[in-house]
Formats: sequence, structure tokens, C-alpha cells
Amino acid sequence: MVKKIPMRQCTGCAERKPKNELIRIVRTPEENIVLDFSGKLNGRGAYICKNENCLTLAVKKKRIDNAFGVTVPQEVLDNLKKELTSGE
Repeated sequence: MVKKIPMRQCTGCAERKPKNELIRIVRTPEENIVLDFSGKLNGRGAYICKNENCLTLAVKKKRIDNAFGVTVPQEVLDNLKKELTSGE
């Protein structure tokens, strides 16, 4: 039996991709917003491609804020950008 690959949609480009190709951002039950590299943290998740252009687009159109219903702190966005630029 072939194992099904979970697909998720990028908040930036809106493309559906395998979950392991995306970075997960989570709003925890304590209302903190953190990056989740394990993919297992509790809370509301949003996904973004490992691509700086997708992050720029998601921030510009406030898609990450809309996914969580709150304004994402600039510090979290800076950490995400740093992670994307170091991964290249």
C-alpha cells in the first residue's frame, strides 16, 4: 500500500505542496506565534514555501495575519525571513 503524502497550501503563492516542503507557522493555544519545524506543535497552523518571494507576498497581502486572525509580530516574520535566507 502506498503511503499518502499530506499536502498543504502555501499562504504566499497558494500552491499545494507536500507538507515536508513547507515551513509551518503556529498560533499556540497561549496565543504565541512561533515557527514549527517539527510540524507537531499544538495550535492553528499556516504553511509557507521555503522561498523568500512567498513570504514577501504573504506579508504584503496580510495572508499570514488572516490565517491566524491576529497581527503576526514583526519578530516572528524576521525570524522566518532569516530562516529562509540561511537555507539557501
